[in-house]
Amino acid sequence: MSTVATDLRQAVEDAAAHLYVWALKDIPQDLRDALAAAKDRETSVPGRRVLETIVKNVDVAEAENNIVCQDTGIAVYTCRVGEHFPLHPAKIYEALKIGTERATLNTPLRSNAVHTLTRENTGPNTGYRLPIVHWDFLPGWDGLDVKCIPKGSGSENMSFLKMCVPADGVKGIKQFVLESVVGAGGKPCPPGIVGVGIGGSADYAMFLAKEAIARPVGTTNPDPEVAKLERELFDLLNETGVGPMGLGGDVTVLSCHIEHADTHMTLNPVAVNYQCWAARRASAHITPDGHVDFDREF
Repeated sequence: MSTVATDLRQAVEDAAAHLYVWALKDIPQDLRDALAAAKDRETSVPGRRVLETIVKNVDVAEAENNIVCQDTGIAVYTCRVGEHFPLHPAKIYEALKIGTERATLNTPLRSNAVHTLTRENTGPNTGYRLPIVHWDFLPGWDGLDVKCIPKGSGSENMSFLKMCVPADGVKGIKQFVLESVVGAGGKPCPPGIVGVGIGGSADYAMFLAKEAIARPVGTTNPDPEVAKLERELFDLLNETGVGPMGLGGDVTVLSCHIEHADTHMTLNPVAVNYQCWAARRASAHITPDGHVDFDREF
């Protein structure tokens, strides 16, 4: 799917409006395949019925051009900006915000944005520092990549951070991840994707965990040691018996993804961010002349 626009800011705004709705209505094929496979291998009767309902829900949403979940979440964007892209990041942010508002009002979508203390609604899924945008600036490039990852609160509430003891090593990491997922139970609408961020600092570990949930199901970390831990945690998490929606069963998670960073010798920050079964994501590639290509990935 492609569009051409002469107004670059308008092209970014239009892309944001499309991405937010597309991500909410049409979940990626890798996730559909994972849910179907989970349904086939689930032996628990309640768990299988839950997965059958989820798969049907996805099909009905597609057939009726509707969203897959009533929680339209917080609009979170990740932007990769080339140093030669001719639109300033301040204008990019403005376009993303207006695009989010347009999508909310025109679709229409439930508006979730509230003031943190008063709880009064602050706008059509926008407000102070909303939407959330993460930036990555790339040298020697003139394009813009935008990924939209709406994050509902059911799964976002199940976020955990621990400054693990370095001496506890991998065993301590495993224990913390298992305790987090078992403690979450059915609250994050399992089975979903468990994102784990390891290393860096406390805030960066959580950022890495959220980067991890945005990866397609079935991908592995390029570091062989990290990939090994992903496989081990995936097996361990599915042995917990939490099951679909916390009702018990074989399938507690669809995937476990880990992102990592080097850290200080006395630090071992570990973050867990859960993404519900509706792991929504959508991306757009924008050229300097306003040409837009929509895709699932960067």
